[in-house]
Amino acid sequence: MRYLCLVLALLALPAQAGTITDSAGRTVDIPDEVNTVFAAGPPASILVYIMKPEALTGWPRALRPEERAYIAEPYRDLPETGRLTGRGGEANLERVLAIEPDLIVDFGSVRDTYIDLANRVQEQTGIPYILIDGRFENTPEALRVVGEALGVPDRGEALARDVEATFGRIDALLEGVPEADRPRVYLARGPEGLETGMKGSINTEIIERAGGRNVADDGGQTRGLVQASMEQVIVANPDTIVTWDRNFFAKVFDDPLWQGIDAVREGRVFLSPTAPFGWIDRPPSVNRMMGLTWMAGLLYPERWKGNLRKEAREFYKLYYHVDLSDEDLEGLLEWAEGRPPE
Repeated sequence: MRYLCLVLALLALPAQAGTITDSAGRTVDIPDEVNTVFAAGPPASILVYIMKPEALTGWPRALRPEERAYIAEPYRDLPETGRLTGRGGEANLERVLAIEPDLIVDFGSVRDTYIDLANRVQEQTGIPYILIDGRFENTPEALRVVGEALGVPDRGEALARDVEATFGRIDALLEGVPEADRPRVYLARGPEGLETGMKGSINTEIIERAGGRNVADDGGQTRGLVQASMEQVIVANPDTIVTWDRNFFAKVFDDPLWQGIDAVREGRVFLSPTAPFGWIDRPPSVNRMMGLTWMAGLLYPERWKGNLRKEAREFYKLYYHVDLSDEDLEGLLEWAEGRPPE
């Protein structure tokens, strides 16, 4: 009888929290069931949506009209929550506490600044907060860790293996291609095209992973986003330019300052779709996997064996939980050819 009473007492106790070691080496206790997640910034919101959309409590920025068709219908009207991290962080702790999430997730840099923020927010709110390394090469591990944290390990594993398969295709494509023979690529951000990311930046690592040489390279002395001068771009003379800025793309071919650059003269300026999220960055999250497939085809059209139409449809279904209509798929492909929606 005493044993039975002990068993009943143990059954009455609340479920013990699981433990996750995040990318910063922090040991975080999380509930056995995570039903609601506050995304600390745009990269995290994409990661959570891809992994377990029903757990996402809101978008850091509400979806724009041209983005809505590319998100599963139940999640198009989630509220705008603001962001805890990154440029323009405006979410406050009162907002987080009002939402009462089971977990806060951040995906990106794990520098001391973000570790301090995570520790402070967790201490002040009592809500577990995990930091996940957002570097491109870490994508499979990020998917596995977040899959475990959100209680969907099988999905995390399936997506991680899909990413590893794509990385493997890229590795096979690049085998035997000397560094000196790889395309010289410039990422043009902003309406003037003069904001870019240095080699190794989280914003441009997709270029290097797809087999391009980022011309914004000072030997590793500078990381992150920088403002280039027109003179620097002219000297670098990239043979390929990629951008997600429609305004820049619309005028670059007619701009005399850009017309002497090889990429412009040869018509190798490419516009990335940004619906529902950017294919290059904007933000730098798992959405870049679609861009990796696209960019490999741009840089190595003779070597890349792929079908962009088929792979885009499959990617949006597997990652974004949406079956693209023929019209929406055509819209993406036209966008990638320089005809974005009005």
